[in-house]
Amino acid sequence: MTPGAAAARAVRFVAPHARHAWWRTLDYAYVLVRQAEGALRRGGAEAYLEGSTPPDVVLVPGVYESWPFMRPIAQLLHGHGHAVHVLPALGYNIGPVPAAASVLGAYLTAHDLRDVVVVAHSKGGLIGKRAMLREDPDGRIRSMVAINTPFAGSAYARWIPLASLRIFRPDDATLLELGAEQEVNSRITSVYAPWDPHIPGGSVLPGAANVELETPGHFRPLADPRLERVLLAAVRGEGGQPSEPPAGAESSGA
Repeated sequence: MTPGAAAARAVRFVAPHARHAWWRTLDYAYVLVRQAEGALRRGGAEAYLEGSTPPDVVLVPGVYESWPFMRPIAQLLHGHGHAVHVLPALGYNIGPVPAAASVLGAYLTAHDLRDVVVVAHSKGGLIGKRAMLREDPDGRIRSMVAINTPFAGSAYARWIPLASLRIFRPDDATLLELGAEQEVNSRITSVYAPWDPHIPGGSVLPGAANVELETPGHFRPLADPRLERVLLAAVRGEGGQPSEPPAGAESSGA
């Protein structure tokens, strides 16, 4: 191998790793900003409860995320006239998925919410689907938009010694159960990044409307401009037909 060929091979090896490291840095910087804002600006959920445009929306955050992490989405949808509900009882959402789904179902019943759109991030999508299957006998949930949800789990979860994260193992009983039951998938829009450092297998959900964003990462896609259009289409009942994600290379998204 010539020196030039060796150098080119080294560049091809290093470049994607450097790119991923940069994307990961941007992703965690986004988390730090959002979590800091949530800590400094507590409360305020009641400001989003009044809405003149149906349907109502319920936000379900991911693991280690309290509801303020999704405040920008609450502001967006409330700004378009929708009442937006949160679930303070979930805290930082570190409990089992079935228990969290029961919290969601109980909230819908207690407040007599109907024709609801659930907007969820990461683990929140598993909670939303579980609620659709097990905690919604009256059909109160119309649809769900799930953002970067590990519907098939994450291979990385096998190596993490934390119960709150090991529930994302691909062989977890709850995940297998949710994956086997697909009758509600047609009412779900799965939105995901072109590269997710936490979900190497991606977030494609069979039978759902699958939408790939341009922003790489697990958290930063919450601020992707296309997500706003997807959310507004979903609450207007314009979710579209189930589709497979486009094939292609990774997006720079930086």
